[in-house]
Order: sequence, then C-alpha cells, then structure tokens
Amino acid sequence: MPASSPTPAPVDSAVTRWMPGLSVLRSYQAAWLPNDLAAGLALAAMLVPVGIAYAEASGVPGIYGLYATIVPLLAYAIFGPSRILVLGPDSALAAPILAVVLSVSGGDPVRAVAAASLMAVIAGLVCIVLGLLRLGFITELLSKPIRYGYMNGIELTVLVSQLPKLFAIPIEGGGPLRELWQLGRAAADGKTNGYAFAVGAASLVTILLLKRFNRVPGILVAVVLATLAVSIFRLDVHGVKVLGEIPQGLPTFTWPWLDTADWLTIIVGGGAVAMISFADTSVLSRTYAARTHSHVDPNQEMVGLGVANLAAGFFQGFPISSSASRTPVAEAAGARTQLTGVVGAAAVALLLLLAPDLLRYLPNSALAAVVIAAAIGLFEIKDLRRIYRIQQWEFWLSMLCFAGVAAFGAIPGIGLAVVIAIIEFLWDGWRPHFAVLGRVPNLRGYHDLKRYPDAALIDGLVLFRWDAPLFFANAELFQQRLLEAVDASPTPVRRVVVAAEPVTSVDVTAADMLRELAQHLSKEGAALHFAEMKDPVRDKLKRFELAEIFGDDHFHPTVESAVELYLGKPGADGCEQ
Repeated sequence: MPASSPTPAPVDSAVTRWMPGLSVLRSYQAAWLPNDLAAGLALAAMLVPVGIAYAEASGVPGIYGLYATIVPLLAYAIFGPSRILVLGPDSALAAPILAVVLSVSGGDPVRAVAAASLMAVIAGLVCIVLGLLRLGFITELLSKPIRYGYMNGIELTVLVSQLPKLFAIPIEGGGPLRELWQLGRAAADGKTNGYAFAVGAASLVTILLLKRFNRVPGILVAVVLATLAVSIFRLDVHGVKVLGEIPQGLPTFTWPWLDTADWLTIIVGGGAVAMISFADTSVLSRTYAARTHSHVDPNQEMVGLGVANLAAGFFQGFPISSSASRTPVAEAAGARTQLTGVVGAAAVALLLLLAPDLLRYLPNSALAAVVIAAAIGLFEIKDLRRIYRIQQWEFWLSMLCFAGVAAFGAIPGIGLAVVIAIIEFLWDGWRPHFAVLGRVPNLRGYHDLKRYPDAALIDGLVLFRWDAPLFFANAELFQQRLLEAVDASPTPVRRVVVAAEPVTSVDVTAADMLRELAQHLSKEGAALHFAEMKDPVRDKLKRFELAEIFGDDHFHPTVESAVELYLGKPGADGCEQ
C-alpha cells in the first residue's frame, strides 16, 4: 500500500496564501514556458515606451518610468493573485502624481523623484493595510457614474498636460482649463515648434490607426518611426526635444526622503493614487479572472498591489497600477502566468544594462502622443449615454465630478468625488421612501396608498413602512412622516404598526426618538407596534433600554398577523414566521 503524502505544514500554507506566485511556481507546467517567454518579449516592446511616457507625464525623468516597471513586475509576480495582470506606470495616475510633484519639488528633479517615490511608499502601505484588514470592498463604495466622472476628469487632465509637449510650447500650468487657455494663446502667437508637432501628431495618428489591428504593436511602431526620423534627419537640431542619454544600469535600493516638504500633500496624494490604482486593478483583475475561470481574492489583490508599489518606491520608482493596455497585449501573446511579467522586466533590465543609447533620440512629442492616445482610449462616453437615458441625476453627478477634476485638478477633484460618493451613499438613508399601507382588493398583502389609491384602510390602525435604516440623520423625518400619517387618518388612531422589515439598523438617536414617539402616541391614545423587525435590530432596541416601553407583545412576525391581532382574531400572532 503506497504511503500517503505528507500533510503540508501550516507555515507553508500561510506562505503560499500571502505569496500566490510561489504556489503557481510549484504547479508550473513545462508546456506553459514557450507561451510565457514569447508573451514576455512582446510585452517588453510596450513596457519601454509606455513606461518612459508615463514617467514624463508624471513629472519625473523618463528613466524612472523604467525603474517603476522592472521591480514592481517582479514583486507582483510573487505577491499578486492574478495570473496575467500586468502592472506598471499608468495614465490614470499621472495627473495626481504630477499635481503633487509640481507642488512639492519646486522644479528640482531630485525632489520630484523623491516625492513621487514617497507617494508610492504611502500608496503601498495604504493598500497593504487595507488588504490585511480585509477591506478590499471599499472601492466599491464609489458608484459607477462617479467613477466615470472622476476618471474622465483625470484622463482630460492627463491629455491636456501632454499638449504642451506635443506642440513644444512651455506653459506654467495651473489646471486643465488654465493650461488650455495658455496653450491657445501661445499657439496663436506662433510659438509652436512645427517639427516637434509634426513628429508628435504623426505618432498619435499612427497609434490611433493601428489600434484597429490587435496583433500590431502601434505604440512600438510609432515610437520607432519617430526615433528614426529624429535620428536620420537630425531634428533635434531644429528644436525637437529628445530623451537624451539615460543612465546605464539597474535601479538601486533608495530610502526616499524629503527634509522639507508639504507632507500632507504627499500623504493625501499617496492615498488618492492608492484608491485609483486599486479601483482600476480590482475591476481589471475580476475581468481576467472571469476569462480564465479562476478566482481572485480582492484583499490579496490589494496586498499584491501594495507590495508592488512599495517596491517601486524603494527602487527609485513612482506609484503604479494595473494596465488596461499592456495586459491585453500579454493575453493576446499567450501569457499563462506571471512569468510573462518577469520576462518583460528582465528584457527591460537588459536594455538598460546593454543598450541604453537606443533611446537617445526618442522625441518628447512622440512620448506625449503615447500618453494622449492612452487617455483618449480610456474616456467613458458610451455608458454615460446609457446612464443619462435611464437615470439623469446620476449622470449629472458624474458630470459634477468631471467638472471638479477639470476645474480644480486631480487631487481636489478626487476629494470632491469622494464627498459626492458619501452624500450619494447616505442620501437614500436621509430621505428614504416611506409608505402608508392599505389592503387592495384581490391582491394579497398590504400596499402603498400612493400606488393604490383605492386601497382600504382599517379603522383606528395606521400601517407605516420605512424603507431604510433608522439613524441620526433620518430619525426626525421618520417621526414627522409617521405623525403626518396619523393626522391624516380618517378615523381616530388606536394603534400604529411600523412595517420594519426594511429597517436594517437603529442607532441611539433613533432609539431615543422611538421612545419619545411612543410616549407621544400613548398620550393620544395610540400604541406603537412593529412587524417583521429583524432580530438583530430588536436586540439593539433592548440594549438601548426600550424593553420597558416595547414589550414582546409590541412585536409581530408579519404585518398580516399584526392586523389580525388588532382585529381581535385569536392566535393571529402565534407561529407565523
């Protein structure tokens, strides 16, 4: 009889729990290797130009975009739960990073890199803590229209921030609207560099045209052609700014620090990019998990993203996120595991070690075109049209978030989006739907008088339904609406029954209101009862010392049993559940 295999040690299980990449490595199949190698090399062709472009868009030298590509890919391969998700610099993060970098650095590239790296460290810590606390659901608190609004605003900010590089016009900045105004005036004064604009515009058109062909790397084609054009025709002599020499070698471990800085701005910025990054990553991760018929733990996804950002921050990078453009490239090339990202990172590292001069004549206007093309592709318009058609007030919330980002910049705009999300979240609780109920002929149960005006009322009884939790913000309104229903009753009221099935919680303020309400109704000769109240809510009322007012006979399992007991039918409140 063969010996049974040994049971894995608990420590080993915990390691693979927090390092899913090790588990994949143990079960790795040799047949996957050719696919992962080919996909990694194809991915590397995009990682280089995109990483440099997004670094420039984030306000740091282009080389740091490659640093922010190499180490995070290696870290996520170990700690990330998704099989093929690709992480790296992202256009959605460029605007908030740029806003902080410009505010903190004062134009000093060294301070700019330190500030961006600090943001990555903070973003990483935020993601890891939230993941360990199993709070991966928090990004779902932002509704889809609000996410569309702030993301569209950020994409507009990114796009506008690249237009000066496309036209080779220096401007002071100050937000998308101000930048557009300055850009228009400078262009009208003839300050555009025609050569730089021609290279950038041609690159942008090439990228957009080749997007139709999934197998053609449009970004790589555009960047290579632009680099060759500048090199062959010596356009740099005519004022076309190029990337220039980049340091040879790999990123080194560095402790990012600024002696004097606006730390509140950096911390808020780091928290903001953490939320944006995880919101995008969670959506993309779930999408590819569904395609590969696998499960991805959102809390572990947050931990993996956090570790990758920490790695970026400590190795001269800046905040990173998942990529909606590079992940499809890896998938189309046949990626099976995170070894694809490892191969891509290794290819970028070899470029820096062996052939950094290949990037010398890469024009800035072409890099701007890469970012602009990405921003254009990420604008959400189609689904907003649908939202406008079915729920206009949510559409206008989206537009308000969009306008906030466009007018005030990325960080204040994101803050506005969060405030609006909280207000939207609480609004239904502040001003919820309520109903006075009656019996409708030939229709079982009790129903809203507003929808069924012919519903019959029961003499002396008010059936009142409140469709929300009871808490401090709506307690007074609950009391007001219930008393209005009592006053509107055509007969003197002897009993009020609250259909409490939708009431999922009660706080101290609401409990005190119920005490006062019950006492007020008692003086008027009426009693306050409840039907279908959930046991946890009823337990709270007891804990709030309301047992002396609401005894067991004040609670009924169903509205029907409450009515039947009121009408004097024996056994009505028996065992109906």
